[in-house]
Amino acid sequence: MIRKAQPTDADFAAPLIYEAIGDVAHSLTGTSDAKEVVRVMRHFFAQKGNRLSYENAVIATNGDERLGLALFYHGSRTQELDRPFVEYVERTTGRTPDIVKEARDDEFYLDTVVVSGAHRGKGIGKSLLGAFEQEAANRGHDSVALLVDKDNDKARKLYEKIGYREDGTIWVSGHLFSHMVKKIAVLV
Repeated sequence: MIRKAQPTDADFAAPLIYEAIGDVAHSLTGTSDAKEVVRVMRHFFAQKGNRLSYENAVIATNGDERLGLALFYHGSRTQELDRPFVEYVERTTGRTPDIVKEARDDEFYLDTVVVSGAHRGKGIGKSLLGAFEQEAANRGHDSVALLVDKDNDKARKLYEKIGYREDGTIWVSGHLFSHMVKKIAVLV
């Protein structure tokens, strides 16, 4: 089952998101200390109005067990959703973070999709991708997008298999990513 995330999912979500986004989390939180990154991300996941908020997430479950998650938002909201991270890093470190705008303004963007280790390879990631695309269609968006690390061939093949195509590259937090897009049918 896929359900809307809740603030109480923060303890599950934060370490999993960190595992998926790695160095991007360092840019967002202003630290490379893993425990501190997870603590900050846990805080932001439980809050409204930011890129990692539960408001922008769905959770895959089997009964009460949480298996994975997807985070998404419309690209036109990027600056608004990144502002809390910019303000946090400036307040705690005294420096302005280098947070790269990953999403384009005209697309519904998949920030993160990740399945916990024991549950990978069972179709859960594909179900989360389907939920992301369904949410985009429900909101009236006909274009979805995501980034995949150029070195992640397994993920790229999955995305291509379900209809995504590369339309450019972008450097984020020292890594080269392919920007991949897919047109979907709007439901509204």
